[in-house]
Amino acid sequence: MTEPAAPATPATAPASEEAPYYRWYVLGMLTVVSMFSVADRLVFGILVEDIKAEFSLSDFELGLLGGLAFSIVYVIAGFPAARLADRSTRKNIVSAAIAFWSFMTALCGLATGFWTLFLARVGVGVGEGCSGPASQSLVADYFPRGELAKAMGFLTIGAAMGTAGGLVVGGQLAEFFGWRWAFVLMGLPGVLIGLILYFTVREPRRGRYAPEGSVLEQQPLGETVRALLANKVFFGLSIGWAIQILIGYGLAFWMAAVMLRNFGIPVGDVGLYLGAAFFIGGIPGPILGGYVAQWLTNRDERWRAWLPGLVSLLCLIPLAISLMSKDIVVFLGFFAFAYAIYVASQAPILSGIQAAVEPSQRGFAVAIALFFNNLVGQALGLAVIGAVSDWLTPEYGSVSLSIAVFGVCLVSGVAAMAVFAWTAAQMRSSGYLARMGQE
Repeated sequence: MTEPAAPATPATAPASEEAPYYRWYVLGMLTVVSMFSVADRLVFGILVEDIKAEFSLSDFELGLLGGLAFSIVYVIAGFPAARLADRSTRKNIVSAAIAFWSFMTALCGLATGFWTLFLARVGVGVGEGCSGPASQSLVADYFPRGELAKAMGFLTIGAAMGTAGGLVVGGQLAEFFGWRWAFVLMGLPGVLIGLILYFTVREPRRGRYAPEGSVLEQQPLGETVRALLANKVFFGLSIGWAIQILIGYGLAFWMAAVMLRNFGIPVGDVGLYLGAAFFIGGIPGPILGGYVAQWLTNRDERWRAWLPGLVSLLCLIPLAISLMSKDIVVFLGFFAFAYAIYVASQAPILSGIQAAVEPSQRGFAVAIALFFNNLVGQALGLAVIGAVSDWLTPEYGSVSLSIAVFGVCLVSGVAAMAVFAWTAAQMRSSGYLARMGQE
């Protein structure tokens, strides 16, 4: 017996009632939410050296604060929130999530040591744990499949802007007010964003662009989990993304520390320079990736897997040049190029996950994908980079972190290419191509 679908509410509006460009406003709001989610999460990266010095932490402990704290939240809140998103008003979940994680970001500034900071970071993790699944599900109901990769490309800009903003703003706040007030001041705007979203975004009809015969009513939890784990396309994209995003998290979290150790410049300057590099690479990369992915997938859906696999390898070349450079301009220029290539992969992955599952499974599917994403890419990846850096420090000194970052990214890129190639091979035999009208 299935659980009944939630009744329509006054906030729900069919496509015919919407202004022509309203869906782009909704996408813009969700992009801003994504930006604050990432900024509040990754501002930690520009503050790590100050926090390390005050609490006498190792690189491994910093990696745990940056990664493990965000995986725990999926057991506590992420999966229940995603389950709720598949049957209730998703924009309310996003609004509540941004208000809560903004408050927890401010609490990071009151930490007295490793464990109090760890617990506050767990609270910040609610941002992606609760808002991510609901946001992506909303986008899939505002944009048809023929435009979904393009829309997801624009949504990904939020992550790039958040990474850059966290570094630039966080670095300046830390330089003028200290790392504690940087956390407090970064957290304040989120409450206002949550209120604006709650009062101005309408809930769309669930599954309105889904293929005919799609399941719109939420199924029992066990049945949903079994269906998703048996879905080879969804499973392959999720695991490939989890492995590949080791690169993204490694760069976003550790590159500020790399600059501080290798170039010896003030934290405010690192925030400005590195934030500009993230901005220069992170804005055109997702947009171009979205348009290229849309053009390619309209001809062959397997590009949703092939494209992220290829860019996982291609971004390693300029990244290697960047990390080996002793010149800060060369370092930043090749890093921006590497990051632009990397983020071009996000649009086909995100749109592929939404296309591969039923409308009634979208939120929970994203929660599962983000769980693997954070468990492998963030919790494991950041801690491994920190541990390798600690291990290499006696022999290589300050450059040990650069070596650790590239080594983990290299392994990630090669492994991700293999998983994405396998996923593309499953699209025909699993019936995915036939469902998308390409058989």
